Amino acid sequence: MSAPVASGDFSRDARRALADDRLQAVLARFGDGFPKARAEAIARLPEFGALRDEGKAIKDHALDNLDVYLEMFESNVINAGGMVHWARDASEAREVVLRLCRDANARTVTKSKSMVSEEMGINEHLKANGIDPIETDLGEYIIQLRDEPPSHIIAPAIHLDKQQVADTFRKAHTARPAHRKLEEPRILLDEAREELRTRFLEADVSMSGANMLVAETGSVVVVSNEGNADLAMALPGTHIVISTIEKIVPTLNDAQPILRLLARSATGQDITVYTSFITGPRRAADLDGPENYHIVLVDNGRTSLFAGGFREMLRCIRCGSCINHCPVYNVVGGHAYNSMYEGPMGSVLTPGLRGLETAGDLPNASTLCGKCETVCPMKIPLPAMLRKWRQQQIERRLIPVTRRFGLGVWAFLVRRPRLCRIACRFGGLALRLGARGRGRVAAWPLASGWTGVRDLAVPGQSGSETFMTAWRRGRRR
Repeated sequence: MSAPVASGDFSRDARRALADDRLQAVLARFGDGFPKARAEAIARLPEFGALRDEGKAIKDHALDNLDVYLEMFESNVINAGGMVHWARDASEAREVVLRLCRDANARTVTKSKSMVSEEMGINEHLKANGIDPIETDLGEYIIQLRDEPPSHIIAPAIHLDKQQVADTFRKAHTARPAHRKLEEPRILLDEAREELRTRFLEADVSMSGANMLVAETGSVVVVSNEGNADLAMALPGTHIVISTIEKIVPTLNDAQPILRLLARSATGQDITVYTSFITGPRRAADLDGPENYHIVLVDNGRTSLFAGGFREMLRCIRCGSCINHCPVYNVVGGHAYNSMYEGPMGSVLTPGLRGLETAGDLPNASTLCGKCETVCPMKIPLPAMLRKWRQQQIERRLIPVTRRFGLGVWAFLVRRPRLCRIACRFGGLALRLGARGRGRVAAWPLASGWTGVRDLAVPGQSGSETFMTAWRRGRRR
């Protein structure tokens, strides 16, 4: 129901997003919401800094002993009556899920929000094989109706305003009165609930992701704010959990500090509305729950990230805080990244999953301001890893010749301070002559990427001083 929202070229898609007035209005409203709520939630929790240290230590320990805890998790899942399936990549994961659905004679699958299933392309694979996947998270349901990818890992339809949602429902829910007013969020929510209730009851299989896997008990932790995950898991006879291997934590106690970090960092809540611990299929005394319970554990590039110097990225708990605070995301939105993972975390993770050759724009889609690392509850050094990808691009000659030449000239000069100062003086003089007394340059050779959207300020104009002058003055104090 919607035209493609990404071409795969970040620069082109970013320019299109900047020219989209409707999207810019939505992003302007989004910009303060989650960051403000996060700041207020953290202000209520004096031990937040200590929790970050604890959470980081837990994840580092789990990654240091990943093989041990994954085997422990598998053993405890089996002891609880479930089954564990291992998949090396997205292709194997898709085939495992398809086989499990066919074993259950599934025609429909209800899904709670799962970025891992987006990564694996599960929905497309099921549909191609005659099985109808139904997203039950409200945001995911909306974008599924529009045939669009998510634009944010915790708020997948954040790029839409309520009128766009109303128009989508009018086109999709054709059995409902066309004159029904859909402008109020509550009415939209009620209509989605009414549409989905039947789908919950009719589903043959349900599927979810996992926020954490607990090795000690074989439990899966799922958090949500809508209750759809619990409803989807409880009703069908078969439930499938699909998760990547780095979600493991050693014990139930280890899950607690991470849960306290997750909600505050994501949406500014003290805790999510629903926090569920699922351990195996339905037991004899249980009133509901699946009879068949499967967990699909997927690598899909995680061990390569581990071995390739990006191990710390595997601490990510998918809170989205780095996205919420990123100045680049806040003006281009999520679709420009052409990935189910957006913002700084996506700019590090996606090249590791798809290859630097196909996702090379993303490490450069950052100002390196450092805000992402400051707000990350797991203290992931995102700017350092973005620089590491950029370094690999240079070493592997994956950037244009002109950019390599420019960086080479810059590197030559900064290693020779005296020559650098002379070059800067001549450069400043040339800019002042080009400005012709206006203080700014509207166009400059080889600088159209800057001057195309803003003027270039001239150093030393109107009594201001250059950076080098200010630096020398500061050092003399």
